[in-house]
Amino acid sequence: MKNLLFFLFSLLIVQTAHSQNKSLKKFLTQLQPGVKDTIFHLSTLDSITADLPATLIKGSQSGPTFTITAGIHGMEYPAIASLLQLRREINPQKLKGNLIIIPIMNLQSFYQRTPFVNPSDNLNLNRVFPGNKTGSITEVIANFITTQVFDATDVFLDLHGGDVNEDLIPFICYYDNKEFKEQTQLVSGLSENSGFSTIVSYPYAISEGQPAMYAFKQAVRLGIPALSIEIGKLGSCEKSDVSFTKNAVYRMLKELQMHESKKVIPAAPAKNKYNRQAYVSGPGQGLFYSSFKAGSKVIKEEEIGYITDVFGRNVKIITAPQSGTILYKAGRLPVNEGETLFCIGYKAVN
Repeated sequence: MKNLLFFLFSLLIVQTAHSQNKSLKKFLTQLQPGVKDTIFHLSTLDSITADLPATLIKGSQSGPTFTITAGIHGMEYPAIASLLQLRREINPQKLKGNLIIIPIMNLQSFYQRTPFVNPSDNLNLNRVFPGNKTGSITEVIANFITTQVFDATDVFLDLHGGDVNEDLIPFICYYDNKEFKEQTQLVSGLSENSGFSTIVSYPYAISEGQPAMYAFKQAVRLGIPALSIEIGKLGSCEKSDVSFTKNAVYRMLKELQMHESKKVIPAAPAKNKYNRQAYVSGPGQGLFYSSFKAGSKVIKEEEIGYITDVFGRNVKIITAPQSGTILYKAGRLPVNEGETLFCIGYKAVN
């Protein structure tokens, strides 16, 4: 724990040194302890606008800044609901450091009930990082998160879930970044203590000049300890998923020595750990059928589904490229070419 605190303190000093001129960072330092709800008004050069709601909670004692986001995809409801509950429950007098809570990153997607993309420009916010301040509205949002929010952040958690057409098992994930070993060690420990029975680590491979695309991968690239949660499926918002997610966040806050809730019991050890993923993309547009569910075990080259045209003809068989466990899959009939049908987690032998 001493090593953890030393790392966070060192990281805080480094980030303060190179970012003291940034507005959000400065805004946080000037806040009095308490809870402040605010809306950041963003705009493109041609006056397309977006609002980004955020709650800034400043603790009564100094400590790291933990940023938690949800709603990058507007129909991932348990993640959104869990953050709104957390915002109501956190007592600033018992908090060490700061919380930045952004419950709905993509309000246009949320209110217009569009999965994955912002209807203003038809772009997926989780595919455009680091963003572009002179680009379309989705790129402007990503740029604001990258340049302002990440600049003020010491630890980052991005909450996701099964959108309206995704079936998935709950899991927590992080990038196994060999370049930033201390950051990776920190998020690995947070994952272990989160309460999730499944932990997924992604290989971190990104070349210089290649965009990170994903929000929490962009944070990792900047040297910020970052991880993500996936929970809920098929556009549902079950109370159990909301409560489980919120309790996982509380456990992370305790591990970071920022806040402790006596109502949250210690986590059981994770049962499943996967360090590799095999993806199956749709070979074409059509109707997708599979008797397999998220969590099902599959065997390499086993038939796991098929696609037909709108007449039920021209069947295309889908087989498993790898033995493992289905982490998430397409859960509705319509699919398009290139969309992910299955993500299969497995453990590679080192």
